[in-house]
Amino acid sequence: MAVTTKTTIASFGGKLLKCAHNASTTNCEMAFNLYLPPQATTNSLHKVPLLIYLAGLTCTGDNGAEKGFFQHAASQKGIAVLYPDTSPRGLKIPGEDDSYDFGSGAGFYVDAIKDPWSKGYKMYSYITSELPQTVFSAFEQVDGSRVSIFGHSMGGHGALTIFLKNPHKYKSVSAFAPIANPSECDWGKKAFGGYFGDENKTQWAEHDATELVKAWDGEENPLDVLIDVGTADNFYKQGQLLPENFENAARGKGKVNVRWQDGYDHSYFTMATFADDHVNHAAKYLLG
Repeated sequence: MAVTTKTTIASFGGKLLKCAHNASTTNCEMAFNLYLPPQATTNSLHKVPLLIYLAGLTCTGDNGAEKGFFQHAASQKGIAVLYPDTSPRGLKIPGEDDSYDFGSGAGFYVDAIKDPWSKGYKMYSYITSELPQTVFSAFEQVDGSRVSIFGHSMGGHGALTIFLKNPHKYKSVSAFAPIANPSECDWGKKAFGGYFGDENKTQWAEHDATELVKAWDGEENPLDVLIDVGTADNFYKQGQLLPENFENAARGKGKVNVRWQDGYDHSYFTMATFADDHVNHAAKYLLG
C-alpha cells in the first residue's frame, strides 16, 4: 500500500521519516518511523540494511525513534532503522482502550485468534510481512535481503519470538529487558489468554521465547543473542521478564549474553545508554 511521509526530520546526518499507510492485516491506518542513514539519503542507489525495533507496552513508533538514540550508531554503520507501532489503532473494539497491558498499545506481536481481537490484532503478520514489504517497495534504498530485529520489554519478546520462528529471515536479534517467558508472567498470561484463549496453550508456546528456543538447532545455527537487563528494573523484580528462564532453556544452543546493568531501570534512559552496543551487534551480521 502507498506510504505517506508526514514529516522529515534531520538526525545524525540522515533523515527520520514519520510515515503512515493503510494496512490490510490490522484493518486500519498504521503509523511508523523510518530512519534513513546518510549513506542512503546522499546516494539513492546505495542499498542499506534494515534493523527493526519493536517497542514495549503503551508505546508507539515515536518512542524509540525519539528517545532510544539508535540513530547515532545506525548513521555511522549505514543502517536504516524501522520503528513500527505496537498495535492497531481505533478499531472500536469494546475494551481495547481499558488497560495499558492489553489492546491498544499492547498487541504483543501475535496474531489473535479469539474474537473480537482476531478482526485486526494481527501484529505478527504485520511485522513479519506487510510492513517490511511496504517499506521495501516504497524505499528502494532499503535492502530487503539484510534485516535484523531487536526490541524492548514486550518488543523484546516480539523480537526474540519472531527471530526464533523465522530462523532464516533475520540476520540477528537482541533485546532490552524482554518479556522472555510470557506464559509464566502476569503480562503474558493476560495477553495470551485474551488473544488466544486460555485453552489454546499450544498457541501460547508458539509465541514464548523460552519454549521456542528449546527446539532451536544450535549445531546448525548457533545463537548469538545480546540481552541487557537493569538491576533496578522494577518489572524484573515483579517477575514479568524472567530472562533466566530463557537463558537456561538456551543452554547448548549457542551464545546468549545476558548483561546485568547495575543500577539501570526499565526506561529509555537504559536503552539510550546501551543503544550503540545493540546496533553494533546487528551490524556484525548485517554488514559482515
